[in-house]
Amino acid sequence: MNSTQKLARFAVDLQYRQIPPAVIERAKACMLDTLAVSLYGSTKPWSKTVSEFVLAAGAQGRATVFGRRQTAPAERAALANGTMAHAFELDNVRQPGAGVHPGATAFLPAFAAAEEVGADGRALLTAFVAGCEVMSRIGVAAGNSVEHRGFHAPGLTGTFGAAVAAGKLFKLDGKKMVNALGIAGSYSGGLIEFSHCREGAMVKRLHLGKAAEGGVTAAQLARRGFAGPESVLEGKFGFCQSFSEAPKLGALTHRLGRLWESMNICIKRCAVHINAHAPIEALQTLQAELQFAPEEIRAIEIGGIEKLVTHHANYQPSDLMMAQYSIPFCVALSGYFDPSDPANFDAGKLKDKNILALMRKVSLKVDQEIEEKGWDRAARLTVDLGKRGRHSKLVIHFKGTPLNPLSALEVEDKARKLTRGILSASQYAGLVDGVAKLEKIADISALGASLRSRS
Repeated sequence: MNSTQKLARFAVDLQYRQIPPAVIERAKACMLDTLAVSLYGSTKPWSKTVSEFVLAAGAQGRATVFGRRQTAPAERAALANGTMAHAFELDNVRQPGAGVHPGATAFLPAFAAAEEVGADGRALLTAFVAGCEVMSRIGVAAGNSVEHRGFHAPGLTGTFGAAVAAGKLFKLDGKKMVNALGIAGSYSGGLIEFSHCREGAMVKRLHLGKAAEGGVTAAQLARRGFAGPESVLEGKFGFCQSFSEAPKLGALTHRLGRLWESMNICIKRCAVHINAHAPIEALQTLQAELQFAPEEIRAIEIGGIEKLVTHHANYQPSDLMMAQYSIPFCVALSGYFDPSDPANFDAGKLKDKNILALMRKVSLKVDQEIEEKGWDRAARLTVDLGKRGRHSKLVIHFKGTPLNPLSALEVEDKARKLTRGILSASQYAGLVDGVAKLEKIADISALGASLRSRS
């Protein structure tokens, strides 16, 4: 078997009892985080646009569109919910980076497929882990050059995670799972031009919904006998060779079934791009240690990987999406406001004179030590306080990463903060309890029903 076939066989054969307890717990944390993030995202205007588009077709289905009374076919619900998950830079990722967003593009498609077929909680957990394992390896094999070439990586890798997760719940056999992966490769897409444009950056929020939809559609087509290339991942014109400058094909099946990629899920604290987390934590740590006011800062120098400079050095963000992608803006905002509260990211901050003044004092550069040692998403922040001197802080494993994870209570606290005003106290408690006891739920549709609008 080639690598595509081995990954498909792994996904088809994976059983709940084979998954280590630690992986199950990590999966549940990701699920709770994703559901809360999606509910919060459902309130944003761009999410409402996509939801209205999905529901306007009037197609019948059993899958929940979060925050709405109506249900939809699985692939359409995945489009809406995946967009919600990525609606405000709050959804979880893989760490080290591989262009993978597990919750939005593996769990949410699995959730929609589980509702469609009436699957139980164990089946949902197994499907999500299968999708996460396959998708993460594909992201690692393709490498970071995907985004160097102008592609938005989770819009590409996400189709494979969604196809595997949905295909597992649709009970595809090995050949049909290979076909699902083959079809998913043709749904991979998404350009990163949003990071350099003046208008239209909203499209970034759509990319993960599009990937989720494409993967579910691929699984549905494969279930009906539609075929896709059996070498879609490793072939000469397959995914890795086409999108990557230097693919690592061995990573596709490296210690498959023994080294659990799902343990690399990273849960965000702040509503900013993941590359802004280490600089923000560094500044907050220095502020706590030295007790200085933002007005005392003469300059801030941030060193990190090359992507900080090539993708995140935006000093004139024209909308919230671009502001959340701009490291100078996010760091400046965190000097005055709590970045873990998404309510602090509003359009008014784009014109806040204090934030804009501090943002202009921020400079970004490549840190050779961070690059050479491969400390992905690490940052070294140096603050110049004038007569009080220059002070530096290196953050490698920021809070939320696999080596410095959020505790169960911290994940719940984030979920509570995000769903305040959306869920009642009893509904929130039901959500937390439902995810905690997911393996005991006989039909996942009951959990889905609790996430629909009552109005």
